[in-house]
Amino acid sequence: MRIVGIDPGYAIVGYGVVEYSGHSFHMVEYGTVTTRAGEPFDKRLYTIDQSLAALLDRSRPDSLAVEKLFFNTNQKTAIDVAQARGVIVAAAVRAGVPVFEYTPLQIKTAVVGYGRAEKKQVQEMTRIILGMSQIPRPDDAADALAIAICHAHSARSRLSEYK
Repeated sequence: MRIVGIDPGYAIVGYGVVEYSGHSFHMVEYGTVTTRAGEPFDKRLYTIDQSLAALLDRSRPDSLAVEKLFFNTNQKTAIDVAQARGVIVAAAVRAGVPVFEYTPLQIKTAVVGYGRAEKKQVQEMTRIILGMSQIPRPDDAADALAIAICHAHSARSRLSEYK
């Protein structure tokens, strides 16, 4: 099963593509989509849409996993990230890719086994699970790979939702 994990944002969108078969993982690619500060917001959303469409076209995933938003302070940032997340979900739906959502607690539990794990612990376990020599950089891409791993661990039970 090929999974695209997405760490949503509007300045930086992290992505990670993993192949999961049996109980083993293979990292296919990871990186970020970046938009320029000062660029009109609608153009930033368009850049995210076009970049995600290209990623989904080239990677041909079976599913897309995205982090659910959790903000308790800056409402403007929350609204902007929510708009970017909507663009990401729409790109997946347009490409015919099922979308699955996970909270930070679910992601940490799936990757580390502890829902209150520190970011460094999640990154190190992501590196180990994917057999990488170094923690993936930048953090947004590492987070996206962790989201893909989370989905792989829960996919068997959740794929029936889309049959």
